[in-house]
Amino acid sequence: MINPFTKNRRYLFIYIAVWVLIMLIQAAVLNYYQDIDLLASLSDSAVFNVILAIIGFNMWYVLRFSVRENLSTPDMIINHLLTAAFMIGLWLASGYFIMAALESHQDDYIAFLNSSLPWRAIIGVFFYLVFILLYYISLYYEDLQQKLKIESKLNNLVKEAELNALKAQINPHFLFNSLNSISSLTMTDPEKAQEMVIKLSDFLRYSLSHNRNETTTLRKELENTGRYLDIEKVRFGKRLKYVSRVDESCLDCHIPNMILQPLFENAIKHGVYNSVEEVLVELNCSAKDGFLFVRLTNDFDPDAARPKGEGIGLQNIRSRLQLIYQRNDLFEANMGKIEFEAILKIPIQKSNEQ
Repeated sequence: MINPFTKNRRYLFIYIAVWVLIMLIQAAVLNYYQDIDLLASLSDSAVFNVILAIIGFNMWYVLRFSVRENLSTPDMIINHLLTAAFMIGLWLASGYFIMAALESHQDDYIAFLNSSLPWRAIIGVFFYLVFILLYYISLYYEDLQQKLKIESKLNNLVKEAELNALKAQINPHFLFNSLNSISSLTMTDPEKAQEMVIKLSDFLRYSLSHNRNETTTLRKELENTGRYLDIEKVRFGKRLKYVSRVDESCLDCHIPNMILQPLFENAIKHGVYNSVEEVLVELNCSAKDGFLFVRLTNDFDPDAARPKGEGIGLQNIRSRLQLIYQRNDLFEANMGKIEFEAILKIPIQKSNEQ
């Protein structure tokens, strides 16, 4: 991990600026309150603070090493005590000998230098604690950011797995019905069986090609829905009547892929399948207030046995919408006396947000 002060030029500039300010303050204090010569005050301040700044900068690597070792609390305390003693000793010794050599001709300053070592040591402890605090905060922040990234990645993987699981529920159920119909048609109407196989192949090709894409345009989704209805018309013939009323402005809006097919499957299963008369399945779509409203209605026989609760397809839709958009108010299902209504409310996203 890179030293926090070198990650950004601004941080490094602030670090240098703070030490320059400390140097100027210390030089002013020595000159004004201790009556030290101005040049000697500047030299003392520059030497001791430059050395301390360099030592403080490199303390980061010592701290990173100790953290990686996963030391126990007592061992960490001992490690810090030894590190502090070594670094403060190194700082005082190097600064002392340099200044003693530079100002050897000034007896007053040498006397001050000798008497100042105790309070310099206290200052060194203070700066050591400040550096340790800053570096631990930096480590904590870096670890937190890393954990948040990992958590976000895991959440995305879980979300993707859940979505894939929900999508996987669609095709097997549909295939089961279609293959049963094809099996029956091979005996009664081989030509229709062949037609159904071709349409089923086109439908599955679309499904497989869109497994990786979370959304698609309403236009493409309706084209695929048309394939599905063509397959079902082979099964039900004139009993299935489909009407589509879709605004042109809605066709390029993005919706979750394979989100409409379970709606049509539900309409056919609970409307057309249980009826001997023609059943109207009607699709309406419009855009309003930043949402795409998709409404699918179908007639049903009120005397036929009504399904209890929502089927797996409708639960699938509700779950997918909640996972994708993090909202639970985007799907509504209403059952009337002779009509069933399903409404999708899809947030319209701009093209650069897809």
